[in-house]
Amino acid sequence: MAVPQMVYGVPMISFAGDGFCLPYPLDLIVNRKQHGLSNIHYQVSDGKGNLYLLADGSYTTLFRKRVLRNSAGFPILTIREKAITGKKWMVHRGESSEKSQLLFTVHRSRFQPKKTRLEVFLEGNIDKDISNFTVVGSNYPSQYIRIYKGDTILAEGKKESFRVSVHSGVDYAFIAALIIILVECE
Repeated sequence: MAVPQMVYGVPMISFAGDGFCLPYPLDLIVNRKQHGLSNIHYQVSDGKGNLYLLADGSYTTLFRKRVLRNSAGFPILTIREKAITGKKWMVHRGESSEKSQLLFTVHRSRFQPKKTRLEVFLEGNIDKDISNFTVVGSNYPSQYIRIYKGDTILAEGKKESFRVSVHSGVDYAFIAALIIILVECE
């Protein structure tokens, strides 16, 4: 069994690249802006206004697609909805849609009153009944977001402002992609 890479004593969880895993917690704010009827833009920044990530896309195609980019504009991850149902999303490395570049899929769980629940399956997951990660968004009364690996919280925050604290060693681009999918599912 492979031992996970450690960053200052913390096991790393990396999807977009090691440069997106910091050895300290990071507070991020995800802002969504709609331009016109079909263009959507996201900005991911810290509390001081430092830009970390951008995402853009539109509703004009049969599939919703968002390209997550670093602050310099280089593509990191592409998020695609399987069909316009909000139930299944695929995340690929870069701007690819090739099966060889698929990192993970996200499935929306059945309707639960007052909660949105997403199940995240890594591409290499053999047991498709057990997810690798879970995203839970509570609508009322507390409006929280939590991202889990098993029982361990990797990131958590408030939905009304989409502020999230990413734990040290966790890929913040991965967390931002999951938050964007959560926003798109609601």
